[in-house]
Amino acid sequence: MTMKKAMTVAGSDSSGGAGLQADLKTFQEFGIYGMSALTTIVSMDPKNGWSHNVFPTPVNVLEAQIETILSIGIDAMKTGMLGSVEIIELVARKIDELKLDKVVIDPVMVCKGEDEVLHPETAVALRDLLVPRATVVTPNLFEAAQLAGTAPIKTIDDMKAAAEKIHALGAKYVLIKGGNKLDLDKAIDLLYDGKEFEILESEKIETTNTHGAGCSSSAAITAQLAEGKSPREAIHIAKDFITEAVRHSWKMNDYVGPVNHGAYHKYGNAQTTQK
Repeated sequence: MTMKKAMTVAGSDSSGGAGLQADLKTFQEFGIYGMSALTTIVSMDPKNGWSHNVFPTPVNVLEAQIETILSIGIDAMKTGMLGSVEIIELVARKIDELKLDKVVIDPVMVCKGEDEVLHPETAVALRDLLVPRATVVTPNLFEAAQLAGTAPIKTIDDMKAAAEKIHALGAKYVLIKGGNKLDLDKAIDLLYDGKEFEILESEKIETTNTHGAGCSSSAAITAQLAEGKSPREAIHIAKDFITEAVRHSWKMNDYVGPVNHGAYHKYGNAQTTQK
């Protein structure tokens, strides 16, 4: 028996809802063997309003992890929180060395609940080094504005303008995740392949329990690419996956509520959407 394999290069979320924990759970949901290279450990302080503490992994330790995984072989990969310019340079170099061609870049710039870029220089490195190497890049509205160098995104037209700028950086497919953040009656994402815009709509689910949604969405895309799906097919399946994950999300404590990674197969229409 053989399994398709995927690598996540991402941070650890001690609460288990986001980061590489979310990635591995998502890979497992789609029957993909997941492997992880840890870039950062993120803990939360329950005595101080769930504030985030970030502990980076030394670059040489990260490289040793990546070498272990690549010696086994992968069918697709994704990135999450990377944390430093040096780490981004390392990941870009490994993509080039192995000519990896199924690469999902989730340009994580902040922890959920925070509103400032952790390190502005990493946003520049993400834009210049990893977006050009992306099969699919999956920014949320804040990240898309940062990558495109635009004002805050508030409309679909704003999303389209940002998507064009990000695609011009070199990404093959740009998926801007609007979710329920736009003042619309649907949850809206925008896909752009350099030629056509496609608006992906789903039910707008009113909940604050969305911890890990971005990580899980990009991991679902990665899993489908590993299976051999086209980027467009992968993105559509991921949209259905995350809609069900948010629909069946739950409140963990007074500060955070994670999405439900098992909901797509347990409650959703997985058999239909994967045909």
